[in-house]
Amino acid sequence: MKYDAVIDTNVLVSAALKLESVPGQILLAVFCGMIRPLLNEGIAAEYRDVLLRPKFHLTPSLVDEIVDGICAQGLWISAPALAIDLSDPNDRIFYEVLMERRKSCDAVLITGNIKHFPPEEYILTPRQMLDRLTE
Repeated sequence: MKYDAVIDTNVLVSAALKLESVPGQILLAVFCGMIRPLLNEGIAAEYRDVLLRPKFHLTPSLVDEIVDGICAQGLWISAPALAIDLSDPNDRIFYEVLMERRKSCDAVLITGNIKHFPPEEYILTPRQMLDRLTE
């Protein structure tokens, strides 16, 4: 089964820093076609901006490979703004893309910061998503 998923930036950072981690397995599932990433220009820009932060010591070529790969595999969603208060306002774009896609089909959001989002069955940790992939 193929899953449509918005992937929070923290999952990509963890994956890039340690590919053999659970988030790393999520990223590999994207590149293997098991997960179709949902994104928009704002999400793609955040991926690149955050992954290029000096504290992560990631090379620009690795960041380009990750972000360009996700963009190539992804489904681009134009999502309207939603009136929702989230603990981190920067998470709003992820939630908006998720909810726009959920209007037409199942989709999930994968995040390491599950408490930043409403408690819904379609907001998953990387481990929960990996469990779904291996069922």
